[in-house]
Amino acid sequence: MRNSIIGKKMGMTQVFDDNGDRIPVTVIKVENNVVVGKKSENGKDGYSAIKVGFNPAHKFEKEGCEPRWRLSKPEAGVFLKAGLEPHTMIKEFRVAETDLEKFEVGQIIGPDVFEPGDYVDATGTSKGSGFTGVMKRHNFRGTKASHGVHEFFRHGGSIGCSAYPARVFPGQKMAGQHGNERVTVQNLTVVEVLAEDNAILVKGSVPGPKGGVVVIRSAIKKIID
Repeated sequence: MRNSIIGKKMGMTQVFDDNGDRIPVTVIKVENNVVVGKKSENGKDGYSAIKVGFNPAHKFEKEGCEPRWRLSKPEAGVFLKAGLEPHTMIKEFRVAETDLEKFEVGQIIGPDVFEPGDYVDATGTSKGSGFTGVMKRHNFRGTKASHGVHEFFRHGGSIGCSAYPARVFPGQKMAGQHGNERVTVQNLTVVEVLAEDNAILVKGSVPGPKGGVVVIRSAIKKIID
């Protein structure tokens, strides 16, 4: 079974192994993962999966007003129907039909689904840099800064011919939106699992800023030494 969990990126730090070598790690907080529902191949959905809620929602309370969740009624209704406190996020993870019995609605999923040494894939939204040029966005080297060059130091150069094909090919590397996209880093190693702190230490960096939501799954590929 491919284990999965939702977490929040807390930042990076370092740990040391038994040989005294420094290992850079990312700390991912994985508390408040709760099973909201299950789907079965024999049901109306036609496939097996579990729905997991993350990040408890706050309740709006004001004198003279009826307390309500800071969610739409359909969003909150998914949790209230299951008898659970509403959460701000729901993600669906595919599991084998034979593994559905391992999960129950209301069950808390903790960091112990992973062990030190496991390979995982981390998916998150990368930091956005707005509209950037080709040097920052595509690592172009730029133009020479001598021999009469004016106002062209960070430009991208030619993007095609005028006579033929008389157009710019799709996918041409040009200036534009940089970052703020869904990114997956594969084959990261779990260095340590802090069950008491509901945290996982993953070797290397994961996409996104501090406080960003990250989905950790068992690696779909594996590095072979």
